[in-house]
Amino acid sequence: MAATARVASGSGRAHAKAILLGEHAVLYGSPALAIPVPRLTVTAHATRFAEPGATTFWVNGPTGATPYTCDGLQKIADGLAGGGDGRRVEVLLQCEIPAGRGLGSSAACARAAVLALADLLNRDLDPREVYELIQVAENVAHGRASGVDALTTGAVAPLLFENGTAEQVRIGFDGLFVIADSGTAGRTKDAVRLVRDAFEQQPGARERFVGTVSELVRSAVRDLADGDAIALGRSMSECHVALRELGLSTVLIDAMVEAAASAGALGAKISGGGLGGCVLALVDRQEDARGVSRALCEAGAVRTWTVPVGRYARHGR
Repeated sequence: MAATARVASGSGRAHAKAILLGEHAVLYGSPALAIPVPRLTVTAHATRFAEPGATTFWVNGPTGATPYTCDGLQKIADGLAGGGDGRRVEVLLQCEIPAGRGLGSSAACARAAVLALADLLNRDLDPREVYELIQVAENVAHGRASGVDALTTGAVAPLLFENGTAEQVRIGFDGLFVIADSGTAGRTKDAVRLVRDAFEQQPGARERFVGTVSELVRSAVRDLADGDAIALGRSMSECHVALRELGLSTVLIDAMVEAAASAGALGAKISGGGLGGCVLALVDRQEDARGVSRALCEAGAVRTWTVPVGRYARHGR
């Protein structure tokens, strides 16, 4: 990064997300449930310098700032350029979200960058404008983005996505979601293509999958509101089976799901695009979260995080 006179700055922030239910099916009309993961964040700082120039992106890493090449973020910058004055802008990203794990890393970086650039340029963007700019980057990154990541990376509560809208979902129980990183990056574009090809080659497969997942999502919304964690966990496990049957899981992911169940999880599943990424498990007690985390690591996970809900979230555990 060049060291010259700074004349203005702006900042933005976003966080990770995890899909609870509805991966892939949401692209074919199914509802989907997603939860914010506030523990994993992205911050962006945009700086305008005195000399003329373009907008460049950098990412802060262990060895300092390095160039961050992303066509999607460049499109965002171009989309906001109307509020600039032609002077050079640098956007520095500090991202705690591992890429390729289904945790919304690209969407969170895009959201943080949009907010930082808007702050820098004194642009008052409404939520819809922010969403549309994030989607520009997401469609470049993934080919076809559902919009789930774009919204959940700025949400403060679980969201239900249905018919192009999103609404907050009430949670009526105290529990924790354990997220486990398999250490293997998923391949969203490949997974989307795999699902599309499976539907084209197997008559009725699309209808069966979307129907199954849609019913699981609707049941999960009721179970969340009613406080039925056991039923929610069962729906999660059934969803994993449906995703595995499409070829979206891996040997490692399946081993992690089985380890979580054996350690007392109420349910566990792959979360995100698939072909790698993370496992999401549900527990209803703090001590169970520790045991499930240990079991997941013993099965091959490289790290875990917990997302508390209900009383655990209110008490900051």
